[in-house]
Amino acid sequence: MLTQGSAKHVAEIQRIVVHEYYNAYTLDYDIALLHLKKGWPPSLSPLVQPVCLPPTSHTVTERHRCIVTGWGYRSEDKVLPSVLQKAQVSVMSQTECQKVYGLVSPRMLCAGVPSGAQDACRGDSGGPLSCQAPGGSRWFLIGIVSWGSGCGRPNLPGVYTRVTKFTSWIYSHIS
Repeated sequence: MLTQGSAKHVAEIQRIVVHEYYNAYTLDYDIALLHLKKGWPPSLSPLVQPVCLPPTSHTVTERHRCIVTGWGYRSEDKVLPSVLQKAQVSVMSQTECQKVYGLVSPRMLCAGVPSGAQDACRGDSGGPLSCQAPGGSRWFLIGIVSWGSGCGRPNLPGVYTRVTKFTSWIYSHIS
């Protein structure tokens, strides 16, 4: 769905699996899986493409092209978009992330741009941070929008759940 209200398919959810160690105070282990009652219909194949789960050893550098998408606010002014938003961001080193926010667990990562011009915002939580290696064709789900300090503020990147830390957990619930 690119424009609000134009969904070609609505999926019923059978079960929600929240990570057993999720901490609502620290937002550590901020991941959940939605088990749909039925799979996507084949007619949506030209419109819906899968994103790859990264192996636990997968690393992302500044040369990767990373895109965050969502239906959340466009700014702290709380303006909701009618069209799906996307922003290109860069994944930061864990050291830089910890310098900005302090207590950032190994299961979190930061991504953004120094100016803050590209960022996720309230309402984007749970959405994908997908990255493509230079010259590669496959996209990997590297992060899940979790939290941040405001939206689009300079030198305050978004914080995402680091999917590589949960690849095994995901496979244990989908196989």
